[in-house]
Amino acid sequence: MATFFERLEARARAADSLLCVGLDPHPDDLLEASAEAARDFCLGLIQATHPFAAAFKPNSAFFEVHGAAGMQALADVIAAVPEGIPVILDAKRGDIGSTAEAYARAAFEALGADAITVNPYLGGDAVAPFLADPARSAFLLCRTSNPGAADVQDLDTGGVPLYMEVARLAEGWNAFGNAGLVVGATYPDELAELRRTLPEMWFLTPGVGAQGADLEAALRAGLRADGLGLLVPVSRAISRAADPAKTADDLRRAMNAVRAEPRLIPSGFTPAQARLADDLLRLGCVQFGEFTLKSGQKSPIYLDLRRLAGDPAALRRAAAEYARLLRPLAFDRIAGLPYAALPIAAAVSLHGNWPLVYPRKENKDYGTRSAVEGPYEAGERVVVLDDLVTTGLSKFEGIEKLRAAGMDVEDVVVLVDRGSGAGAALRARGLVLHAVFTLPGLLAQWQARGAVTAEQRAVVMAFLESD
Repeated sequence: MATFFERLEARARAADSLLCVGLDPHPDDLLEASAEAARDFCLGLIQATHPFAAAFKPNSAFFEVHGAAGMQALADVIAAVPEGIPVILDAKRGDIGSTAEAYARAAFEALGADAITVNPYLGGDAVAPFLADPARSAFLLCRTSNPGAADVQDLDTGGVPLYMEVARLAEGWNAFGNAGLVVGATYPDELAELRRTLPEMWFLTPGVGAQGADLEAALRAGLRADGLGLLVPVSRAISRAADPAKTADDLRRAMNAVRAEPRLIPSGFTPAQARLADDLLRLGCVQFGEFTLKSGQKSPIYLDLRRLAGDPAALRRAAAEYARLLRPLAFDRIAGLPYAALPIAAAVSLHGNWPLVYPRKENKDYGTRSAVEGPYEAGERVVVLDDLVTTGLSKFEGIEKLRAAGMDVEDVVVLVDRGSGAGAALRARGLVLHAVFTLPGLLAQWQARGAVTAEQRAVVMAFLESD
């Protein structure tokens, strides 16, 4: 089954929308104070606005107030949302152990919601039950839209506000790629800060409409480079409008006008790629000088991507970029080439929930005498992962072991292509190369950032062109 965010992105693209229609049956908006009136109110909104909605967000409180009948009405409302449109239950649950597990079952199984808002301030064990299923999601309260949010969320935690620490923890809890954050549109500066910190994560961004947030400012602060990553819930501004359908469509169009603005940084990298490129320099994965390569050549640059494993956050960012290239490919498993790619491949496996195998450098002379470690079936298609590629020749030994074991290999994915003809060499062997970065592209980015001089870049480019 697709993950929650894969389904959300599919819906957002299909509807060309980031609008999340809030289903908040306020007592003042109902003909009578009853569960039936709350249900009918929401059903009418769904019918009117679903062509323009990326998601719906019913607020549990306005149903719970009607007791058992209200909970049945809530289930009816969720069931009435058309197929393919995700439902986020606004319940802000927060507890631990079996209680949290019961809340998760209630939201996802009994009520049929696809996602839920969760208070993370009890820690990882309070969040885990809501993130256990990759097909479901939890949006964790981070920097909320209410005026009193600063009372707690801005508290200093060793030089950073508490909400930034929550964001850091959320990145660590996001093993299945199904965690999001609630970040108020009423605080665009904080929203922009969080987007820089988490360039790929989805944000649920309340505050537009009745709370008076600036929609355009929020979008410019929080959108990802691909024009997604931000879900904007609006409830009363739609439900109390004379024509809810027109208001929903107007909001969608206003959002799309901002989404159409270019967001790529000058080098053409996305913000996520730019940050990962910075990571490579910061961690010493790239060094300039004079180095002797395995081939015996003297090189003015040396890449050691093994150092990524020493920084879990950078390793997760690298895994996300590999996953971006992997998702369009057809495969059964991924295979990491020893030794440098093994920690990267493990991170990618965890990120995408893809099974992992790897060919050994040397065959076992004991036990099973396996040339390939990990479970697999003959005939399965495998994508090979490595850290970088120069000529491509070093990949063939591992690939031949995978093929000898009966697996089909057609694609190779690397973090960095040095630009020394590997693509052509691999194509000659029936393989397609996919790279997150090329070394010339990285050099251009680093020079644009002022991290590499024009002279350093020119020396390396001359070396690459002489290969």
